[in-house]
Amino acid sequence: MKAIVITTAGDADVLKLVERPVPEFSDNEVLIRVKAAGINRLDILQRQGKYPVPPGVSAEIPGMEVAGIIERCGSNVKRWMPGDKICALLAGGGYAEYVAIDEGSVLPIPAGLSFAEASSLPETVFTVWHNLFQRGGLKAGENFLVHGGSSGIGTTAIQLAKAFGSNVYATAGTDAKCRACLELGAAICVNYKQADFSDILQDVGIDVILDMIGGDYTPKNIKVLRPEGRLVFINSKDSSLQANVFTIMQKRLSITGSTLRARDLKFKAQLASEVFHHVWPLIETGIFKPVIYRRFSLDQASQAHTTMESSEHIGKIVLEV
Repeated sequence: MKAIVITTAGDADVLKLVERPVPEFSDNEVLIRVKAAGINRLDILQRQGKYPVPPGVSAEIPGMEVAGIIERCGSNVKRWMPGDKICALLAGGGYAEYVAIDEGSVLPIPAGLSFAEASSLPETVFTVWHNLFQRGGLKAGENFLVHGGSSGIGTTAIQLAKAFGSNVYATAGTDAKCRACLELGAAICVNYKQADFSDILQDVGIDVILDMIGGDYTPKNIKVLRPEGRLVFINSKDSSLQANVFTIMQKRLSITGSTLRARDLKFKAQLASEVFHHVWPLIETGIFKPVIYRRFSLDQASQAHTTMESSEHIGKIVLEV
């Protein structure tokens, strides 16, 4: 099969299209003929040598979400059959013509979506559902703030929070990105290059914040959080925690965060079940729609990475295989 490999840690041009054996699959796994693969920020970090893969996962082929057709099934697989059109959350290996994955990490493609649209769902939707609703405990009527509102995570979080009855606020780096956030359902989007979000949103008061920035955003997040507020980290450009402990105590704040990639298969299967129950109906009724910025062919993976690193995109970038 054809696959994109990371030949060495470095810039986007270290990604090369090569031939690799079709992966073997276990009794509990399905073999997927990949039609499209989503690009994620962690793929960039992996390529740069800054994000180690979980134990047992090959670091050679990046890619954590795909959509495609089930080619073959292991002997213990009960839910799926060859020919099923599915999307899947992976620990790695998605930039390829074939990938093997445990059946619990697989979901059917929502009605009406293309392979490209479906490939943009698993990593973002699973991440947002777990961190915003399970860990952050966001409820209808509460105020929610997402940083990087025009990213794949951001466009997903805005739509899902709005769909479940929350008041949504966002930050983004250009007026065009802010307009996109407003169109998706945000009440206010702050252009962080022109204004300080903590000054604008302090009087609003925020209940839950989804943050992928860290560093000097942390005291600003704490400033705008209401009593009993929750700050949830899903990434960080600066891993230092700049926080006033007494303010955290006075407001009774909760600070948490998670990574999804290394979680065990049982956890991912349970998360997939919740996503299927709560989110898939919103997609099939058109309440939530994947936002695709640009599609590249598999052999254009380096260009796709360069586009993501430019931060020009609104929504997801996808490889079509």
